[in-house]
Amino acid sequence: MLHPIFSTVLGHPELIVQHLANYVALIKVETNIATRMLMARVVAGVIAAVSGTLALAFAGVAIMLGVLHGSFHWVLVVVPGVALLLAMIAGYVAARPSPFSAFEDLRTQLDADVQAMQLGKGQHAD
Repeated sequence: MLHPIFSTVLGHPELIVQHLANYVALIKVETNIATRMLMARVVAGVIAAVSGTLALAFAGVAIMLGVLHGSFHWVLVVVPGVALLLAMIAGYVAARPSPFSAFEDLRTQLDADVQAMQLGKGQHAD
């Protein structure tokens, strides 16, 4: 007597092909999600680095202008402050924990298939 998986493959090969196609589609979807999230973090990190560098440069220029003119202007604080705020927001976005658990759906589906095969094997043994 054949194992149930072999009888299914021999009797309905289109089911196995469809199941494998569904696995490929699931892998593509999860890869796209993971890639998008990684790219968003990379872009946020680059924005944070550039904005932080600009904040430092603007702060240096503001200090030099303040000393040169001997007076205080709010714009000398606002311009570096905006760059610093942007750097902090982008840094938070880049460093926050990801809510996406990479390939968790694929692991769940593989576990379900393994359990189904074990149940089929257990029923076949009886």
